[in-house]
Amino acid sequence: MKIKYFSDTDTALVEFSDHKVAVTNEINENIYIDLDSSGNLVAMTIEHAHKQASLPSLSYEQIEPKRLKERSSGRLKAPRP
Repeated sequence: MKIKYFSDTDTALVEFSDHKVAVTNEINENIYIDLDSSGNLVAMTIEHAHKQASLPSLSYEQIEPKRLKERSSGRLKAPRP
């Protein structure tokens, strides 16, 4: 996955794969998703990205299966400071 930000247009492009785009769907006037011929997500474009997506607070977290299971069962405790 790649995230590109174009400051001159305040546009964010999130690329999920390098598949060829078959169709682009408008989610709203500022958000578009690109799909391949099988309907898989290829990319998402976010216009006016600072207003739409809170870009300065971007983060990534990979959830492991065990941790995900603990979260869904309510057994995961918040870390102590």
